Amino acid sequence: MALQIGIVGLPNVGKSTLFSAITKKQVDCANYPFCTIDPNVGVVEVPDERLAVLAKISNTQKIVPTVIEFVDIAGLVKGAAEGQGLGNKFLSNIRETDAIAQVVRAFEDTNILHVDGSIDPLRDAETINTELALADLEQLVKRKDNIEKQMKSGKTKELEAELAAVTRAVDALNAGIMLRDVPWPEEERKALKQLNPLTLKPMLYVVNVSEAQLGDGSWKERVKDLKGRLVPVCVKMEADLSTMSDEEKKEYLEMAGQTRSGLDELIKQAYDVLGLITFLTTGEIETRAWTVTKGSTAPQAAGKIHTDFEKNFIRAEVTSYDDYVACGGEAGARDKGKTRVEGKEYVMRDGDVCYFRIGA
Repeated sequence: MALQIGIVGLPNVGKSTLFSAITKKQVDCANYPFCTIDPNVGVVEVPDERLAVLAKISNTQKIVPTVIEFVDIAGLVKGAAEGQGLGNKFLSNIRETDAIAQVVRAFEDTNILHVDGSIDPLRDAETINTELALADLEQLVKRKDNIEKQMKSGKTKELEAELAAVTRAVDALNAGIMLRDVPWPEEERKALKQLNPLTLKPMLYVVNVSEAQLGDGSWKERVKDLKGRLVPVCVKMEADLSTMSDEEKKEYLEMAGQTRSGLDELIKQAYDVLGLITFLTTGEIETRAWTVTKGSTAPQAAGKIHTDFEKNFIRAEVTSYDDYVACGGEAGARDKGKTRVEGKEYVMRDGDVCYFRIGA
């Protein structure tokens, strides 16, 4: 299943334009609130320059990158949890996502109306975070009541653990603390994750800036009091880049003084905040990227290719990407002793080029 990122924000901050640029899907980006009525879901390739290099070495017929799904929902406004605007009914569409990208606006443009009449990223983030917290609070209070009713018929270890987690979560939200900022014991975190609270998910702030702000860094002053992982993106620039060839993109970015697109940086940061790494497989048929969490063992990585591979794992033949390229491929890496034979306890590293030996 692909990694999913939910995109949230106020109306007219650039959410739908960002989504359109990411996926190269044309969605309605009209300049008025609530133009996004149904959730838009799009898939984008995760950029990884290593794939093309490996494919050339292996004379690969096909390159298969890993992908991310982005889910864009209608803009939220203050009072959404009580039904204002389109209400919070669309939040259910992002409860299943792995992380949330909240778009806040830092650029000025009198032609694009702001729902609150002025540009204030900190205020906008507080509005959205409050609505997410209220939506979680409603869900958790209902669940707490149901657990207490169930326990009247008999307590179980699982119900007791869930009640402790839910009670603590309700207390935290009432105190204005996002659930992701609470140090959860593993048992309680596991119980909570079943409910998919929005405020437990990792969050990235996508700061929508002008090209001038991106170039001179002045956007930082606008968001200096916003705590969290910030990713500056000129959404207008990304929309332009999405229509260009690779060569045109490179020239455009160089002219703008950027080494990579904002969208590429967003994907990189999403991987980092979720604790993900990529391992690679390559051969004549295909060169492919695979995503696993940091700390995954070799059998768990093999299981990403096929579930039976984890159960029947024998060993992994592993070469670091740099060594694989420097040695000119599999044969050279073996000859120079750069390919390692690893067993079931091996912890995967980003850029491992792997061949798994599997039993019958």
